[in-house]
Amino acid sequence: MGTLIIILKNIFGIFFAFAGIMHIVKPKIFNRFIPNFLPKLVVNYITGLLELVIGIGLLINQTTKQAALAMFLLMLIFLPIHIWDVFREKPAIGSRKIAIIRVPLQFLLLYIAYLIYTHQ
Repeated sequence: MGTLIIILKNIFGIFFAFAGIMHIVKPKIFNRFIPNFLPKLVVNYITGLLELVIGIGLLINQTTKQAALAMFLLMLIFLPIHIWDVFREKPAIGSRKIAIIRVPLQFLLLYIAYLIYTHQ
């Protein structure tokens, strides 16, 4: 299990860091995912910064546990947005099928964050 956790933490560390950078560099890409009642640019920058910090934290052994907990909490916060997207007339992700698939995927991400947290 140890090698799998190392692989997962590195993959998700890189993924989160990249996603965080993209939120900051190309925020318009993510605007459709943010409900209209929220300030889109502010939410993009905050989310990007959080994802970047989580990604870097997953890659550093001394901060992996805290980063995995932060990853878990962020994925938990994102879960209602993904569920909301399923019921939108035109899902932000592109299609209803992908929006539906993304909800269980969110639970998989929560589980991966849990695994990384508990094995550090």
